[in-house]
Amino acid sequence: MTESLGTLSQDAAGRQEASRELLQRPIITAARDPELLSLIRKHATALKSTFASELGYTLIVESTFARLVKTPLEPTAPTRALRRPNGVPLGASSYALLALTGAALLAPGMGDQVLLSTLVAQVREDAAARGIALSENITDRRRLVAALQVLVEWGLLGETDGTVTAWGDNASNDALLSVARPLLPHLLTHPLGPDTELAHVLAVPTDDPRKRLRRRLVEDPISLRRDLSDSEQDVLAREKTDLTRQLDEYFGLTLEVRAEGVLAYDSDARLSDIEFPGSGSLKQATLLLVGELVERLPAAQARTELLAPWPLVDQILSELTAENERSWKQEYVDSVVALRTDVVALLHDFRMAESRENGLALHAHAARYRPTTGSPT
Repeated sequence: MTESLGTLSQDAAGRQEASRELLQRPIITAARDPELLSLIRKHATALKSTFASELGYTLIVESTFARLVKTPLEPTAPTRALRRPNGVPLGASSYALLALTGAALLAPGMGDQVLLSTLVAQVREDAAARGIALSENITDRRRLVAALQVLVEWGLLGETDGTVTAWGDNASNDALLSVARPLLPHLLTHPLGPDTELAHVLAVPTDDPRKRLRRRLVEDPISLRRDLSDSEQDVLAREKTDLTRQLDEYFGLTLEVRAEGVLAYDSDARLSDIEFPGSGSLKQATLLLVGELVERLPAAQARTELLAPWPLVDQILSELTAENERSWKQEYVDSVVALRTDVVALLHDFRMAESRENGLALHAHAARYRPTTGSPT
């Protein structure tokens, strides 16, 4: 009996680990993550059922890959940009090149392996046909490298001989790439054709409020009550106990319901594309700003948010910059405007604050990050 209970516990832990990884990385390949793919395949039936019934997602599991096909996020959800290895978000031109590269890999004659030079030639040909300028200079080459690195990170492309980075440094450094061809047709969540309308591709499903609420909670740091429909708020009120248990059991998330909204947080801080709190000038400045605003603004100002006038935000950031000028990035030391822009963007990504014409509106749950003595958070 003890052995059976232990096995059940291990299976539950394995399913949770697999579901968490898939939420974070919807594409898993045998080439890059053989052990994780093996775990997903072991629990494929249960995982498919959970994702379909709880979130309305489709999980595709094959011998060489797993692909979690998500639905479009709510309009209020923060944007999750693709990023270069150094953390810089991809620009619009790199997104265009990513789409062109995916299309080029589907061109007639492209096999399971392709020379990088051949792939690039096809991308350039397709770009020219669509009126997209793509020269051979180092700037355009680096944009193309950023797009190619995304496909390498996803496991769609494998660097068999040579690397994409080396080609980016010098175009004479060719590389042999392996193509995960069975995965290629599953990159897009919707098939695209000449008559496909963008609004259709990005439309949020109008399925039952139960799934919609659960999607909000697993994909967004916080769901504000004002963003929830009446039916979603009804589900929250009626199913709070079940919702709390299921989010914990399936995804390892802890549910916290407040007056201003609902928070489903990961106590391990792993189920996020951005670490916060964390190291680096920007995250340190953001954390310290939140602490100062919570301390300086009157607690009775509002029940669900604190409004910090922009002059106060700039004053605090200037003070923090002066105190940390030796350790923070020179860009931020030289320009409080640049620091404020990036700090506000980070707070917005975590749904901790919103920009208003008259100031920064700090949501009540941001106070959980207020620094305290003896604690980094």
